[in-house]
Amino acid sequence: MLDSQTFPLFLAAALLVALTPGPGIFYVAARTLAGGRSEGLASSFGTGVGGFVHVIAATVGVSAVVMASAEAFTVLKIAGAVYLIWLGIKRMSGAVMFGLGASLLIARRDS
Repeated sequence: MLDSQTFPLFLAAALLVALTPGPGIFYVAARTLAGGRSEGLASSFGTGVGGFVHVIAATVGVSAVVMASAEAFTVLKIAGAVYLIWLGIKRMSGAVMFGLGASLLIARRDS
């Protein structure tokens, strides 16, 4: 339990950590610079929703269940890996289609 002497130190440290920019801020800034205001707002909304999901999961006790059960942790890791693989395949197939479309567009302009 925090007493009256350690609480101000804790509060100062928590404030410093809260004010320090993290990877989410850099992600939103990069998306805003690359795609404009609408992409920046969408990225900001996405990081906010992600944080909210983490808060809800912690409130419900998902972290405690995962830490208590090795099987649940393994299932969560496998599900995360499958999701990341799916995102990678989706991204690579989109990049290939975009590259093909761009070359077809250039070929049509030349003819």
